[in-house]
Amino acid sequence: MYSTFAQKKPLVVFVCGDHEYSGEQTLPYLAAELSKNYGIETKVLSAYPNQNAEKNIPGLEILEKADLVVFFLRWRQLPNDQLQYIEKYLKAGKPAIGLRTTSHAFNFPKGDVSENWNAFGEWAFNAPPGWGGKANHTHYGHKSSTDVRIAPKARKHPIVKGVSSDFHSESWLYKVQPDYPSGDSEWILIGKAVNPDKEAIESPVAWIGTNSFGGKIFFTTLGHPADFAIEDFQKLLVNAIHWVLGLKAPKKWKGKIDIQVPYRGIVK
Repeated sequence: MYSTFAQKKPLVVFVCGDHEYSGEQTLPYLAAELSKNYGIETKVLSAYPNQNAEKNIPGLEILEKADLVVFFLRWRQLPNDQLQYIEKYLKAGKPAIGLRTTSHAFNFPKGDVSENWNAFGEWAFNAPPGWGGKANHTHYGHKSSTDVRIAPKARKHPIVKGVSSDFHSESWLYKVQPDYPSGDSEWILIGKAVNPDKEAIESPVAWIGTNSFGGKIFFTTLGHPADFAIEDFQKLLVNAIHWVLGLKAPKKWKGKIDIQVPYRGIVK
């Protein structure tokens, strides 16, 4: 179903709202590049009126037409009339990509009718079910960074075509081990914390698999705005988008994307 798009360009929708990492600024650069050089139609949806607006991402009805959705969310509390578009999309078994804080995309109060969405990372991306919790999903401090390398079994995977065997990321490593990623997930990239604030264990920072709805997935815990300036990370995302759509990795890399977005942190 998703292997050919001979009659039309595939539509990739980016859904942003993450408080901290400026996904609503970095992802439009990627979307524009896909549209300009890789034959992919794109649409970017962002939290309104700004990244701290946790209860409104206008335009989600376009997910009914989407061939792929890329999520970069953090602790949203969307109303049911918006959640239903995400739920319908995923239940159709369509592919999905998640970045960094999407492991804890939602944060509904205890007892809320939508509280089950707090485990979105688990049932949509085989990631830990929210921040902290039973999986002790955490990171190793804002003064740390991450050395990244390609997982041994993934060295010939099309997602890492043209990606260096190792590179450095400004993202502080997310702990997902020992229980995640779950299901049939395959590690693509492995991260080692540099200058951690506590004892650190290596964890996968990118994986592929099938989610609980049968949808093809790619997830990465990377996503600091400085990562988007790294050509290896750009190649990884472009390749991953093609892979989950059932397309071959681009024959030719069209060149580094000029993305210069500063890290702002959480600004209320």
